[in-house]
Amino acid sequence: MAEKFKKILIANRGEIALRIIRTAREMGIKTVAIYSTADRESLHVRFADEAVCIGPASSAESYLSIPKIMAAVEITNADAVHPGYGFLSENADFAEICTEYGIKFIGPKPEHIRQMGDKITAKDTMIKAKVPVVPGDGRLLKDVEDGLQQAEEIGYPVMIKATAGGGGKGMRKIDSAEGFTSGWDSARAEAKAAFGNDGMYMEKFVTEPRHIEIQIIGDQHGKVIHLSERDCSVQRRHQKLVEECPSPFMTDDLRERMGQAAIKAGEAINYEGVGTVEFLVDADRNFYFMEMNTRIQVEHPVTEEVIDIDLIKEQIKVAYGEKLEGVNYFPKSHAIECRINAEDPWNNFRPSPGKISSFHSSKGHGVRVDTHVYAGYTISPYYDSMIAKLIVRAPTREEAITKMERALNEFIIEGVNTTVPFHQWLMKQKDFRDGNFDTAWLGTQELPKR
Repeated sequence: MAEKFKKILIANRGEIALRIIRTAREMGIKTVAIYSTADRESLHVRFADEAVCIGPASSAESYLSIPKIMAAVEITNADAVHPGYGFLSENADFAEICTEYGIKFIGPKPEHIRQMGDKITAKDTMIKAKVPVVPGDGRLLKDVEDGLQQAEEIGYPVMIKATAGGGGKGMRKIDSAEGFTSGWDSARAEAKAAFGNDGMYMEKFVTEPRHIEIQIIGDQHGKVIHLSERDCSVQRRHQKLVEECPSPFMTDDLRERMGQAAIKAGEAINYEGVGTVEFLVDADRNFYFMEMNTRIQVEHPVTEEVIDIDLIKEQIKVAYGEKLEGVNYFPKSHAIECRINAEDPWNNFRPSPGKISSFHSSKGHGVRVDTHVYAGYTISPYYDSMIAKLIVRAPTREEAITKMERALNEFIIEGVNTTVPFHQWLMKQKDFRDGNFDTAWLGTQELPKR
């Protein structure tokens, strides 16, 4: 038996920090919360064994400050760091610094983060591993003329993407040569602002794409398994709003082929930890590698519910050297997750920070709420607007949708606008109920007015 961690510092905030604290406590591991001055009253601070304030509200001066986080590691004598998702979770330099100081980074090796973080390198790695990729040579484009030439070779429509991209930033669909220059300029400017890198590459645009991802885990002994799929196709401007498993578009044959492709992707780099291999799937069920996220995902509870597994626990066990004992897993029921954000869905999803005056989360059989907020908590304008994840589980998709409708109707959050009304509207839409949607579907719908 590998030696377990004694104390984990959680380099994150909010619901994911609280989620990690709960599992660590069940494993007998002490935890350290870090927090900014804006998060002083957050539940992750209250429930950790220790808490260290690392700076003001600005992320750059707190949750993104590697020196301050490493100082917190040192003064609390933590022997491992869990990065959660977002912030520094896919920062190879942070992982490398942890390793240099003898602190275990609960995630992949720095070289894996770099390899999968650069979209061109990742695509080249997948081609060598014989994982299907979207047509396009994947090279860094020299300039707009180079892009125009490659677009003519591939054929419109095309998608130009930031090589350092993520979260839908630095991406533009271009339908013709006439619109290429403007799309190129705006994508590069957005990429430069978001990532400090305006390098672009190009792929063929996949028609009627579904966004389906495969959850994988790799141990330190060369074994990689998959834990089936999640369908993340309900999106707004490339931002996921709803995730579910199994996908209503999935077949047994497609699941087998996509699962094996995801395992190949992990084995190609000898991957360690939990990760997600994301694919675009066209109307004819051809699938293409899109990217690999080398961290725990926001939507990981969907997998946990249909497979009855604690992914954070598995992530920690792999990090201290345990061998994976399981084989590939397949869903035993149906789960749906709705992201509850502090946003006004009827006003272009405008952020709605402020103080929550009343809070009552849904309960009942097959209902799970992951959140860090409560009545009296103030939603800060400095961070991501997600305040809760509502997850339901039922034997069938139809029953899961019915359960989600009931749970949404019971979810009371007053004082700020939230996306609960949007999800209530979505659950009633025939296309959604029939599983007849792709990543562009929501953009074609007319949302209700207030």
